[in-house]
Amino acid sequence: MKTKITLKELAKLLNVSVSTVSKALNDSPEISPKTVERVKELAALHKYRPNPVAVNLKNSKSGTIGVVIPNISNNFFAQVLSGIEAKAQKEGLQVITYISNESLEREKQIVDMLTSGFVDGVLIAISEATHRARNYDHIFSILEYEIPVVLYDRTNFDIPVDKIGIDDEKSFEEATQLLISKGVKKIGLASGIHHLGVGKLRIKGYEKALLEGMERFVAASSRHQVLVDGIKDLLVNKKVEAMLCTDFGSAMLVYRMAYEFNIKIPQDLKMIGFLNKDVAQYLTPSISFIEQFPEELGKQAMEMLIKRMKGQLIPEKNSHKIINTELVHLESTGF
Repeated sequence: MKTKITLKELAKLLNVSVSTVSKALNDSPEISPKTVERVKELAALHKYRPNPVAVNLKNSKSGTIGVVIPNISNNFFAQVLSGIEAKAQKEGLQVITYISNESLEREKQIVDMLTSGFVDGVLIAISEATHRARNYDHIFSILEYEIPVVLYDRTNFDIPVDKIGIDDEKSFEEATQLLISKGVKKIGLASGIHHLGVGKLRIKGYEKALLEGMERFVAASSRHQVLVDGIKDLLVNKKVEAMLCTDFGSAMLVYRMAYEFNIKIPQDLKMIGFLNKDVAQYLTPSISFIEQFPEELGKQAMEMLIKRMKGQLIPEKNSHKIINTELVHLESTGF
């Protein structure tokens, strides 16, 4: 017996993405009326219906949540998972954790498992490789099975699901403004995640805060040696007075190179980074950091998913929640 047509097959026939088909079927204003009409006509012609597994999922709950983490070596995600687990246990839910290792192919494999019918909802931080490829069809396939999805932390994607993250842009905009208010004129930025949405937003916040006439000093690369050379240029040749670091790796490079070139923190160089407080506070000198409240992020991500699963959020209207950050001053911003 011939199986019913899927979203992916409809997309192929129409020569558009799965996301376009999904949005068109849900009358998204992002899709032109002409495309919506084409999609609905073809869907009707082929008698398209949501995958039958979705019906089973509605009537049979497993009490299990699938959580996808992009990088377990990043302590931030470990703490997010801790918050997710705590809330899940309180609600009597089980959590199955998968690690994509920043791989698109691994993420696709994980999604295939998640759509086999044994999870009630999915929490996912999209991998670096997925972001680079801009290939989100597998995420839309979860929606085809009518499994609720919440994107956490990495939310800068055009995917019609609930999202929760921090205000990355505002965090570095305010940090830069603070340095300027203290009379710092040459402010540099280091980033090993400039290609990710969170990295782009942090850089945007820094650039937004620079006053007219202030020079932009940025060292950004996902290649280690290129980033090392860029940071060295800012510290030794450009002699910046402060450094903002978008991620743990770039913060550690700046810290190490300041030591190697006898640049004293905070006397010669002020420093603020996105890194874990358990590391930041025990360094000598300690590094001022942006507190992202990862456990709270995990807890609220789970709360959002539970509300969606229980039908407590408005259907067809996606939520986007922001967790406020806090700049914690330690020795590296002593004035």
